[in-house]
Amino acid sequence: MKIAEKTVAHFHYTLKNEAGEEIESSDGHEPLTYLHGANNTLPGLEKALTGKERGEKFSVTLQPEDAYGPYQEGLEQRVPVKHLHGLVSKNAKWKKGMTAAVQTDAGQRQVTVLKVGKFMVTVDINPPLAGKVLTFDIDIVDVREATEEEIQHGHVHSADSSCGHDH
Repeated sequence: MKIAEKTVAHFHYTLKNEAGEEIESSDGHEPLTYLHGANNTLPGLEKALTGKERGEKFSVTLQPEDAYGPYQEGLEQRVPVKHLHGLVSKNAKWKKGMTAAVQTDAGQRQVTVLKVGKFMVTVDINPPLAGKVLTFDIDIVDVREATEEEIQHGHVHSADSSCGHDH
């Protein structure tokens, strides 16, 4: 079965920057799973996955506009230190350059710490990978038809999770 609208793709990936350095990888973890055609992954990645089948391995290099978008100047905000959540540790000692999560009206967002004060932190709200050329090495593990419920909800359901919609 080919990856297309209303299919669920399971794949392993290794993400590298322009210098070829590994940024992150699903190696040793569960594969990434998403509903194709529901805007659940990067536009360029979804385009590259279209038509691929289980067992295929390939690499795709994405320009910023097909990944996390261009870097935008002036997207700095001051937030109370207590609103920053560590991605690794709950009680992180914040320093310039660290990545944190902040809860916003639009959901959780990753930010980069620019300046730390006693009670307030200045953060850059650009996605940490905005403006970067990224290469994904992809290994497609499985492709299946999406369920009606997944199609209605616009995302994948796993056997042990609930998305919070009333059933």
